[in-house]
Amino acid sequence: MAIQAPKGTKDLLPMDSYKWQYIEEKLSNIAKLYGCREIRTPIFEHTELFERGVGETTDVVQKEMYTFLDKGNRSVTLKAEGTAPAARAFIEHGLFNEALPIKMYYFTPVFRYENVQKGRLRQHHQFGIEIFGSTEASVDAEVINLAMTAFKNFGINNLELNINNIGCPECRSKYNEALKNYFNERYEELCDTCKSRYDRNPMRILDCKNKKCKEVGKDAPIILDYVCDDCKEHFENLKKYLEALNITYKVNPYIVRGLDYYTKTVFEIINNDITVCGGGRYNNLIEQIGGKSTPAVGFGMGIERLLLTLEENNISIPEPNYMDVYIGSMGEKGKIESLKITNALRQKGIKADCDHMGKSVKAQMKYANKIAAIYSMIIGDTEISEGKAKLKRMEDGNQIEVSLNNLDEIVKLVKEV
Repeated sequence: MAIQAPKGTKDLLPMDSYKWQYIEEKLSNIAKLYGCREIRTPIFEHTELFERGVGETTDVVQKEMYTFLDKGNRSVTLKAEGTAPAARAFIEHGLFNEALPIKMYYFTPVFRYENVQKGRLRQHHQFGIEIFGSTEASVDAEVINLAMTAFKNFGINNLELNINNIGCPECRSKYNEALKNYFNERYEELCDTCKSRYDRNPMRILDCKNKKCKEVGKDAPIILDYVCDDCKEHFENLKKYLEALNITYKVNPYIVRGLDYYTKTVFEIINNDITVCGGGRYNNLIEQIGGKSTPAVGFGMGIERLLLTLEENNISIPEPNYMDVYIGSMGEKGKIESLKITNALRQKGIKADCDHMGKSVKAQMKYANKIAAIYSMIIGDTEISEGKAKLKRMEDGNQIEVSLNNLDEIVKLVKEV
C-alpha cells in the first residue's frame, strides 16, 4: 500500500490550518452581513440529482463525477458541486414556505475527476452563496457585490468582472438552432464529445476545453443577439444596479458557464487572467429536480484557488498565537503542579500547555520557544514551597514574579499582550 494521499487530493496540516480558519471566518462574516445563514448538505447525493440538475451533456456529468453503486445497489455520487444539493435541501425541507428570499452560504468539499494541475484538484473545497426566491436583477447584483467585497476584504483589488446573459429556455431554443446551423458546416472538426452534444445541447460545445473545438467555436453566434425582451430587460437592470454599487463590469458574450442550470445572468471574476469565482442565475433548477418553480442565483469560489490568488498577490495571512503560557516542570511534584496550573489556566480561557515528554528544563524551554509561547514558567520544589514562580516573557526574557495561588495575575498579564 502506498503511504500517500490519492492523486489530486491534499492533506491540510496543523501548521497550515490557520490559513483556512482565517479564510472561512472572514467569508462567513461577510456572508452574514448580507443576511446569509449556513447550510450543510451530505458529502454524497443520488446520482440523478446531478444528472437532472447539472445536465447530462455537461463535462461534469459525462467525464468528471465520482459515481458508484452503494450496498443497496443505488447509484450515488460524491458531491460534484454545491448548488444542486442546496436546491434539493430547499425542496425537501419545504424552505419555499419560509419568508423569501432564503439566503444561504456553505463550505463544502467538491469531487471531480480532472487533470491535476496547479489550482485544480480532484477534491477541492468551495465557498458558495445561494439565494432562493427572487426574480429581481438587484439580487444578482447583490450576489456579485458580495463576491467582489470578499476578494477586496482579503486585499485583492485587481479584479475584472465579466458578465453575460445566456437567456431563458424560450429564447435559448432560437440560439441553439443558430449554433447548430453554424456548427453543421464544421461538424467533422468537433471532438467526439461535442459531436454528441450537437443535437442535444449545442451550447455546451462553447464550453469544451478541447483546443480544436475552441478554435471552431470562436466565431459562433453570440447569445446576446437572441435573448428575448424579458431577458434583455433583466440584463439592463443588472447593469444599472452594478453601476449604482460602483462595480465596474465588462460584458463578455462568450461566458456560458459549464453547468446547464444557468439562465439569464452569468458572471466570472478574474484576477491576473485566471477565473477566481463564477456564478449566475438558475431560475429553472428547482423545477428541474422536482420542486415548484422558484428563481435563484448564486456563486461558487474555490478555497484552494483563493489561497493561490493571495499568494500570487503577495498577501500573507496573519499567523495566530497558538500558546499563551507554557508551564515547564522539574520533578514529579513539579509535574503534578504544572498539570493543575495548566488546567486551571485553560478554564480561565488561557491557551496553556505543559510537558508530556519527560524533557529536561532546557529542552522544555526550547520547545516553548518553538511553539511560540508568549510566556513560560518552570515549576519545581522551590516554587511549590514558596507558592510563587517567575513568569518569563519569551520575546525579551523579562521575568515577573507571580503567585501560584492567584492565577488571575497571570491571566491579566496574558490578556494585556
